[in-house]
Amino acid sequence: MVDRGFIGSGVASASQASMMMPRQGTLSRAMSTKSIQSVGRGMDIFNGQMEMGASMANLSGITSLDMATAIQHLREPDHDLQVLGAAYIQHECYNDNEAKQEVRRLKGIPELVRLFNSDNQEVQRYATGATRNLIYESMENKVALIDEGGIPQLVEGLKENDDELHKNITGILWNLSSKDNLKEKLARETLPELTEKVLIPLSGGGDTEDIYQSASEADIYYNTTGCLRNLSSVNEKTRQQMRETHGLVDSLVAYIKSSLDQNKAEDKGVENAVCVLRNLSYQLYSEMPPSAMMRLEGPTRDQDSGMGEAIGCFTPQSRKAKDRKPQDLSTFSEVARVPKGVDWLWHPQIVGLYNRVLHQCEINSTTREAAAGALQNITAGDKRWASVLSRWALEHERILPTLLDLLRTNKDLELRSLTGLLRNLSRHANDKGDMATKVVNLLVTKLPDNEHQKEPSSDVVVNICGILNNLVTGSSLAARDISFHNGLPKLVAIKNSTGSSAGKMKAAKAAATVLTNMFQYKKLHKEYKKKGFVRQDFDDLLI
Repeated sequence: MVDRGFIGSGVASASQASMMMPRQGTLSRAMSTKSIQSVGRGMDIFNGQMEMGASMANLSGITSLDMATAIQHLREPDHDLQVLGAAYIQHECYNDNEAKQEVRRLKGIPELVRLFNSDNQEVQRYATGATRNLIYESMENKVALIDEGGIPQLVEGLKENDDELHKNITGILWNLSSKDNLKEKLARETLPELTEKVLIPLSGGGDTEDIYQSASEADIYYNTTGCLRNLSSVNEKTRQQMRETHGLVDSLVAYIKSSLDQNKAEDKGVENAVCVLRNLSYQLYSEMPPSAMMRLEGPTRDQDSGMGEAIGCFTPQSRKAKDRKPQDLSTFSEVARVPKGVDWLWHPQIVGLYNRVLHQCEINSTTREAAAGALQNITAGDKRWASVLSRWALEHERILPTLLDLLRTNKDLELRSLTGLLRNLSRHANDKGDMATKVVNLLVTKLPDNEHQKEPSSDVVVNICGILNNLVTGSSLAARDISFHNGLPKLVAIKNSTGSSAGKMKAAKAAATVLTNMFQYKKLHKEYKKKGFVRQDFDDLLI
């Protein structure tokens, strides 16, 4: 039985006729990582731009300028005047919103765009540096930049072999990508070049074991993956485009691998890369090519048997299935031994990579949350491959101890992904009794003690109840352990705390379903009664 949530009353399961099971509703799945709202502004000319090698002598007249004169300088053929004008705009727009409006009003944006690909490197740097400050927290200027043909000119600038220019350009693209209504256009016009000119080279070509980046290159990579992270969150069309962009997925995987090998799991570039992969894994099985889906479903699958959870010819509950040793990677005929491109997203090796991230990343909870969310995405649903990867995670990667250790966090976003992943794993686990003995105690401690406790959130409570329910419907040991570890008072309290919010109602229904299924084990009734609980405590909610 695939756990699709808790809506409505139970129906009898064919495999366990006496066990009341929740009616199938909407599958819980990790949502895409939210976009970063906006990259920070660029830099002021007096606290960083000098790193670019610009001479202060060229800027000696800057204090006597006004905005109209600066913009007129951009129109002059003299490169020194162009630098002076762009530098003034960069300085004035660093922290002055009125200056940003004035540049737009005086038609300065098309003049800056024209200089993005000047034959003078210093002009290019200052023009893009000014633009980076100009569009920061200004939607009007972002739109104006695009309307003036700024994106193709920025992409053209990526062909220049200049780190400081690349830093500005990728910073601008990241800033633009923070707005949902600009993402699809950005993806369409920048993805191939951004991947080919920046991402692949800075990821060692996608297949180099050790990747070493200078400080500037690290900034460029961070900007680029920040942009990709935003783009990957917008819609299915853009996700598909990113999955199909040559070298994109390979480069992200190579970078994460190399960073882990060099003990750099905490780096912000790793965070962005894992978040992109998490987003590209969202709704993966419904969005992947039909030919790939057919291959993963297996050549001998009986589509109408309802045995999608089984690997091979054994049902999940059979002793032979439980006793089987985990598959070796070389025995998977559905996937290549060495994954390439989009295949990485559903290959068993990616499970190991995410497990390494969870294990090594001790400080950055956003990276851990993204890795857990990616695993939740690829283990979600009733497709055969979701169950294959779930069991690979449990039996081959032995991921459970790591997840249980991380479960001690109080960060709700991370808890949401971790419990969502555990919910999927518990649904597909071969030996639910064994899993119950390892997880029930900790899960019960995470449940709120009373209705006034605000943490964890209702989403986390629903996930925990989903895990408990998956285990209870598969083994009486789970019901026994919930009772032993004093989970009954908490579940009953959650059930009775329907409250006024939709979240509270979902949590109450989820707890009621667990209690209803616990009561199916008649041999435990005496234990329940001894703890002071009566038949009505186990009744389902009629809502």
